[in-house]
Order: sequence, then C-alpha cells, then structure tokens
Amino acid sequence: MNVPCTPSGVTIAVVRPRTPAAVAGLAAGDRILTVNGHPLRDAIDFQFHAGDERLELSIERDGVTGVRRLVRRGADLGLELTAPRPGDIATCANKCVFCFIHQLPKGMRRSLYVKDDDYRLSFLHGNYITLSDLDEGSFERIVEQRLSPLYISVHATDPELRWTLLGRPRHSAEILPRLERLAKAGIRMHAQIVLCPDLNDGAHLERTVFELAPLHPHVATTAIVPVGLTRHRERLPALRSLTAQEARALVATAERWQRRWLTDLGSRFVFLADEIYLLAGLAMPPAAAYEGFPIAEDGIGLVRRFEDGFVRAAGRSRAHRDGRAAVTVVSGELFAPRLASLLSGAGLDRAAVRVAAVRNDFFGPMIGVAGLLTGRDIQRDLSARPDLGRAVLVPAVALRDGDGVFLDDATPADLARDLGVPVRIVEPTPGALLKAIRDA
Repeated sequence: MNVPCTPSGVTIAVVRPRTPAAVAGLAAGDRILTVNGHPLRDAIDFQFHAGDERLELSIERDGVTGVRRLVRRGADLGLELTAPRPGDIATCANKCVFCFIHQLPKGMRRSLYVKDDDYRLSFLHGNYITLSDLDEGSFERIVEQRLSPLYISVHATDPELRWTLLGRPRHSAEILPRLERLAKAGIRMHAQIVLCPDLNDGAHLERTVFELAPLHPHVATTAIVPVGLTRHRERLPALRSLTAQEARALVATAERWQRRWLTDLGSRFVFLADEIYLLAGLAMPPAAAYEGFPIAEDGIGLVRRFEDGFVRAAGRSRAHRDGRAAVTVVSGELFAPRLASLLSGAGLDRAAVRVAAVRNDFFGPMIGVAGLLTGRDIQRDLSARPDLGRAVLVPAVALRDGDGVFLDDATPADLARDLGVPVRIVEPTPGALLKAIRDA
C-alpha cells in the first residue's frame, strides 16, 4: 500500500472563534507546512507533532509563507483540517467477491466508487483495511507514530481462502503474520469478518476466530457482519445471503464462544452485527454484553444502544398526539417493526406516528437498512400512503457526502416537493427522534 509520503502540508478547513488557532491569526484555507520544524505529509503528522504546549507553524496563504505561533489551552486548538483529496487516498487493489462498491449501478456520482485501503483513514475514521499490500514504510510509520486502533478486514485466516475472498490479488493475502507483527508492536486492532455463506462460514469461521483469539487483547474485538448483496451483481461471483435459520444458529454458536472467551480472555471477543439478530428474529443482547460499544459504528450494538436510549428519553418526553397521523417516520424494513414497537410502548400509537417500512427497490430486496435507502424509493413508498401527517421524518444516515443528498442524488427538498409535506432530516438518536415528533 504505497501512499503519498512527500511533505506537502495540510490545509485548514475551519477555524473556530476565540480559540488558540483564531488568536494566532489562522484562517480557513491556510496551508500548514511545518509544526515546530517538522514537515507535514498529512493530518496524522499534524496530530503527532502538534502535541506540545507551544507551537510554531509555518503556513502558506495566497502563495506567501509566514509563521504563526500558538499557545495551547487544553486539548483543542480550535481548527479542523480538510479531508484528503481522492488522489491522496491509497485505493484498494483487491477485488473482493463481496465488495459492495462493485455492486453499485452505473451512473452514480464518482465519489461513491472510490475504494480506499488506507491505514491513515483506518486510524482517523475507523475505515476497514486489508493490510494485503501494506509496504514496509507504512508498517514502520504505524509503529513509530503509534497509529492505534486500526480496523482490519480479516474475513478468513486460511491464506488460500482469504486470497479467494479478496479476489486473488497480486499481493500475498496471508493475514496472521501481519497481525502478529502489529500486536508485538502494541498496536490495538479491531478485526472484521464479512460472512459469506458456503465460503467462510462453518468450520472456516471457527478456524478464523480461534486463530485470532490468541492475539487478544491487541486484537481487541472480532466483528462478524453478514454479506450485503444488491441486485446489481452482473458478472460477479455467485453469492447468497444468510438465512433466518442460519442466523439463529450463528447466534447460538457465538454465544457459546463468548462464554468461553469471557472466562479465558476477560472479554466476549466475538460480536455479531445487529442485522444478524434482526434477521434471526431474536432479542438483542443487553448493553453490558457489548463491553462499552467499541465498534458500534460497524453496526455492532447500535440497535441496543438506540432502544435503551429511547426508553430513557421517552420517560422524560411527551410527544404531541391528536386524532390524525401527526408524523410519518421512515425506516428500513429490518428495523421498522422494532421501531414501531418502541413508539407504541411510548404511547405513540399508529394514529399519532406511523412507521413507514420502505422497501429498497434501488439496491434490491436483500438490502433492508435505512442507511441505504434512496430518495426515489422513499418517494415511491410514501406517495402511495393516504395520510403522511404534518411531516415526514427521514434518518440522517440515508444522506451522503455531507451535501444533504440521498445515494441517488435526490434531495430532501425534492422529496418534500413530490410528497407535498415538509421533510425533516433527523439524527439517529432517541432524543432527536422524540424531539422531531414533538415538534411536528
């Protein structure tokens, strides 16, 4: 994995008022070239070298270089850096048999087709990487700068099987020696297995998790997530989804492993994606079973955290109700029944709040999560409903790229125009949802 290593500085995106950065005269658009004499390659270099109390920054503004001096007052300097440009990101050379990007239809915006395999994004944002072509310089930098935790796509520890799952890349796909090297250096890692029935399940799955467990606590967790398959799989390897019966069997197996490792390691170590419990029709584990939710952003424990938070928030909140539908809440088909049950338990019956379980026609019926709903699918579903109430509430996870657009480039304004009612984007937290219902 060769990433740009020539020092070129980092660009400031935001400077917050009345912070050390603002007092020093920094502004959005300034390019920071060095910190205390150290040239910068990227945001990680900035974080690594900007920990001192007093900082001298060499900056470039409108083609002119200058010096700014900052005195730190706590952890926050008051600035945010711009995200890496696509050309600065190390892209993935693998062709994984389950890659979701390969399953996108043609004609979508270019940013959706970028496959990253960049250890810097893993450290900064929790992106999963394969380590399959990580070069020696990158290994040394990870160790030197203590870039931890990292999020590793393992999928299988059997070298031949992993090579097949990654699409037979030109680089070696053997993962255990790389994980052992990082563990020896004290780097904390979170492993992920995308479970493909008939490929890396059964005995292969057991081998993988039992070969990862001895690397705990450096491999802190292993997440098992089900493969996501869209209807756009032309000329791709034949795969199938997990069945409900297989999901129930997997939950039973994982619970047995968790009991063993809780005794042996002091941690459950293996965690299943929420989708597996939803598919199985089983209750989510209690909050304590997620051990602090370290990988919630990977869909591990989000439902439990939301449901527990909703019960607490509903006890402190009173939502408005009347004799007609006050609001329509959009959800994916997987979570919609549980959301409807939560609302009903909070005294918000179907006359007050209606949950719309939107079918995903764009990607296909095997995709049931709200984060992959498109504007056209929401419009199609809701336009057939007789009464949407005073507003339509759409989860913010359905919007992408920070531009406020759905995956199909439709906007909330487009949706509101077509439906004839206000559309409100709601952050996926219990408090935000209850407030939006109350405000409607």
